[in-house]
Amino acid sequence: MDMIQAFVNEQLKPELPKFEIGDTVRVHNKIKEGEKERIQMFEGTVIAKRNGGISETFTVRRIAYGVGVEKTFPIHSPNVVKVDVIRVGKVRRAKLYYLRDRVGKAAKTKEKI
Repeated sequence: MDMIQAFVNEQLKPELPKFEIGDTVRVHNKIKEGEKERIQMFEGTVIAKRNGGISETFTVRRIAYGVGVEKTFPIHSPNVVKVDVIRVGKVRRAKLYYLRDRVGKAAKTKEKI
């Protein structure tokens, strides 16, 4: 058990990005295409966060060409290079799944001032 715990602690990132649900973030994601490696950005609203050590994840949603796109990123993944907070959202719940039914301005969250 201690060996597993030591391995998990080794994989954890020391500096976690500071963002909350409702924030608009830009996730810098490392993508491998054959031999080449590049960084692709994915910008959207954080609609969910799952806590739990190494398996901690967050879900980002955006509308691309009229279609809702959601991606779930593991926080401790080496492929997630960094997370930039663009807007700080003002929300009153832990999961924003209701945004899936909304389009346009209705799908926005208010900005915290």
